[in-house]
Amino acid sequence: MIMPKELSPDGPVAATRSGWLSSVVAALSTGLGGLQFPESPKWKAMGKRVENLLDQERDQLMLWSPVAIGCGVASWFALANESWWIAFILMCVGIAVMSRILGSETRWMRSMFWFSMLAALGCALIWFRSWSVAAPVLEKPIVTRFHAEIENVEIIAARDQVRLLLDTQGKQGLPPRVRVNLSLDKMDEKLRPGAIIKLRARLMPPAQAALPGAYDFSRRAWFMGLGATGQVLGDVKITQSAEPFFAFDDIRGSLSDHIQSQMTGGAGAIAATLATGDRGAIAEEDAEAMRRSGLAHLLSISGLHVTAVVGATYLFVLKLLALFPSLALRFRLPIVAAGFAAAAALGYTLLTGAQVPTIRACVAALLVLIALMMGRSAITLRMVAAGALFVLILWPESLVGPSFQLSFAAVTAIIALHEHPRVKALVAKRDESVGKRTGRFVFALFLTGLVVEIALMPIALFHFHKAGVYGALANIIAIPLTTFIIMPLEALALMLDSVGLGGPIWWLCEKMLLSLIGLAHFVSSSPGAVTMLPTFSKAAFALTIAGGLWLCIWKQKWRYLGFVPVTIGAIWIFGTRAPDVYITGDGRHVAVRSEAGDLAMLRTRSGDFIRGIILENAGVDGEAEAIDQWSNANCNTDSCTITVDTADRKWVILATRSSHYIPAIALSAACRRADIVISERRLPKSCEPRWIKADRTMLGQTGGMTINLEKLKISTVRQWSGQHQWTGFSDQAN
Repeated sequence: MIMPKELSPDGPVAATRSGWLSSVVAALSTGLGGLQFPESPKWKAMGKRVENLLDQERDQLMLWSPVAIGCGVASWFALANESWWIAFILMCVGIAVMSRILGSETRWMRSMFWFSMLAALGCALIWFRSWSVAAPVLEKPIVTRFHAEIENVEIIAARDQVRLLLDTQGKQGLPPRVRVNLSLDKMDEKLRPGAIIKLRARLMPPAQAALPGAYDFSRRAWFMGLGATGQVLGDVKITQSAEPFFAFDDIRGSLSDHIQSQMTGGAGAIAATLATGDRGAIAEEDAEAMRRSGLAHLLSISGLHVTAVVGATYLFVLKLLALFPSLALRFRLPIVAAGFAAAAALGYTLLTGAQVPTIRACVAALLVLIALMMGRSAITLRMVAAGALFVLILWPESLVGPSFQLSFAAVTAIIALHEHPRVKALVAKRDESVGKRTGRFVFALFLTGLVVEIALMPIALFHFHKAGVYGALANIIAIPLTTFIIMPLEALALMLDSVGLGGPIWWLCEKMLLSLIGLAHFVSSSPGAVTMLPTFSKAAFALTIAGGLWLCIWKQKWRYLGFVPVTIGAIWIFGTRAPDVYITGDGRHVAVRSEAGDLAMLRTRSGDFIRGIILENAGVDGEAEAIDQWSNANCNTDSCTITVDTADRKWVILATRSSHYIPAIALSAACRRADIVISERRLPKSCEPRWIKADRTMLGQTGGMTINLEKLKISTVRQWSGQHQWTGFSDQAN
């Protein structure tokens, strides 16, 4: 084979990489013939325009780094197949190589190169993370007696139970880590981390999502290394007590008990949460009121709480040291105060359990303090991007959780809003009366709350199927009340307790907390306080998130193009039609939607948990009635036959609800008359409905499912979550 001189090893340009790339590009262009896009005037003009825009936005390009890694992580979860993961990484690398070859000197090609490479890195990171945390998972429910070491103790007083995280050392035929619930009345003060115990428990594999789009505990358990969950049967025997050592868990428990002893009821529970992160004592009705009123973020130790601690410590130390002229002249007091504030942030994070949201907030606070020490602008989107990169590199799985999405969406929206020139002009300090200054502050707070509510609404609807409508108004009162009154009062009361003078402050703090709880109940019970929607498409959710990021990150006018995907996604989300039939993965729980939008359930004695999941996924804010009470349902002890009317036809659904023997001939005849048959048992082959036989065999392959009778569309847990390591589907069939 004769090589062209310019491509031969002895050619004049062979010594340089750029010359070789140019020759390859020339060869590719010749092969493409008329499809030489770079030579087209239209494409040249478009490329030049994009290049000019990116040049104006060059300071914002770094902010897309966590977005690129997040795209890779999200793709790994969405594709859910090893072959597709490899294909995605190769595709990203291919795009990066082509962008390098075709235009390494242009900014938009370099941006494409780095975005593609970071996306590939994100996919590889979560793949490695999933492999590194892999641990055995229990295959089926068992009742067993075993020894284990306690890793963590969590008291959930509102449910009268204690949650124990146990280390079994991977012996006794059990996974290395299991979690069991113990009745609160059986709690012993010797049950603490490090103790060796002997117990008998019923264990089962971590629960998968009951329905498509529902909460998937099995995924969370996988990344926690948790192989089984269960309930303690009988008493727990302590075979070896824990050795005493300095532990934040003990301090947290003692502090939580002390606070709750000073204030009773819901006030004490929320006060303990603000100080220690212990949410176990909060009554369910109070927690639900906080969620429905848009104030639930106050119960999760994150940015607001860490900011309050850091800000209070910084100002207190700065003002205290400024009282001593010798110190003020010798040291740079802002740096010293920032150091104390950083120590307070770290201590508060450890005291409240060092959960991922708190760690994120702590990292962000430390970055702000470092910026203050360096004399740089502290609150910027670069700080948010650095915090997101830190979390995604260490815990890439947190991307798909609501905590990560809610916290970073809120902070990003707030900073992007206040960096807008018009908003900057609105909130800028000026010489004006106290009334105008207060009004400007209240309006800015309302505007911030409104923007945050809009930013968080699609995330809340996607994960929880509900979102508060009056949250912006409620937060105008709740955030200043919590940040500037309740938390300082609580800190002051704790300090005064050291000399026995905290009583009056605790009384005042209790009154403020009761007013916060009252506000939550008032807002949550107001008409139209909550918007509920059924499960909607991941693509619609992705469109709103992508559009929101485009709006927040860019600064030039082309940022407003982000309204296009946001609008399309919003129309898609609010136009989603709820399914007609809901079937959980075990086949026991079935719900059918009426023409009026109400739900009727097959088993009226379903637990609150499973009933809540079905109602949330259906977007129903209320209670479900019994199918027996429907006029178009015919039920007996063993089964129910339900008729559902749609625009085109009537559908007949047969659902079994007992374990009693049903004669094969009668069962076969009933199946032939039905379009859909649902059962928790394994039905014989002679049972042949006209469309779907959702028995134990089929549900073992698909997981829970929903059925849209109007569009003849079936959605399954398997389609939603894919065949990941934590899923337990019986085979590889779709």
